Amino acid sequence: MTTPSFIISDDELNGLISRYTRDFTAQDKAGRFDPISGRDQELQNVVLILLQRLRKNAMLIGPAGVGKTALFVGLAQRINAGKVPTLLQGARVIELEMSMIGAGSSSRAELEGRLIPIVKGVAERNASKLYPPIIFCIDEIHQLMISFKASSFGGIADLLKPYLTNGDLFVVGATTAEEYDDYVKQEPAIDRRFQKVTLEVPDLVMTASILRYLRPNFETHYQFKISDATIDRIVKLTDRYIRNRNNPDKSIIMMDQACAHATMKGVTGELDNDSIASALSSETGLNKLAIG
Repeated sequence: MTTPSFIISDDELNGLISRYTRDFTAQDKAGRFDPISGRDQELQNVVLILLQRLRKNAMLIGPAGVGKTALFVGLAQRINAGKVPTLLQGARVIELEMSMIGAGSSSRAELEGRLIPIVKGVAERNASKLYPPIIFCIDEIHQLMISFKASSFGGIADLLKPYLTNGDLFVVGATTAEEYDDYVKQEPAIDRRFQKVTLEVPDLVMTASILRYLRPNFETHYQFKISDATIDRIVKLTDRYIRNRNNPDKSIIMMDQACAHATMKGVTGELDNDSIASALSSETGLNKLAIG
């Protein structure tokens, strides 16, 4: 087979990707992430969208803390495990993180000079169909819309538009429902090229299930046990006392903080209730004696 001649060489593209993006598939292979659970249906929906010929871009919509960006990792883990159809086998999941691309740039032209070769290089390889797809993930994607005046990246989405139209990009974006309505929806040419996948806040039972799935890595790190009853208590108390954030993020953070408090006190054997109360007290400002 003749090696295709791309406008953006392999060396140039790989150099740009290594400098200005995060390769979730590579980082997952290196063991950088905890396993993702509790979002099987949403992941299935994303995979179904990516398999399509034309509108192969997914928009994850949900409030902060429900695990939108964790779904990027979940997709990479599913690909690495070979649990995707043939078309997506071996695909790379890459976060197109604008603050990394823009870091140190002195002008909009310099920023675009970094971004355009990445997009062009990925698009031409996807179009060739000779290699596994490269999938872009973009968190806070509303910041790329021209209507988002608060960001220096506003209007960058226009650079993606031709490739989205041709079907040469696979993109998974993430934003909240409010920001989607305020910014993404205001640009129909971008909006109609995405299919929405809504992430609801998990209930307490599902949140506890997610924490149990994460438990082995926490127990290995902290060198003590975390019982089912303790996880249930963390989820219940976090839900009761931290009302301005969402699960599963707030309960995962609280379990981590409680374990850190226990380690500071020299706790061995099993995570204790006093450490959970100390963590909640630090987070909320409540007297820990009032937590129960």
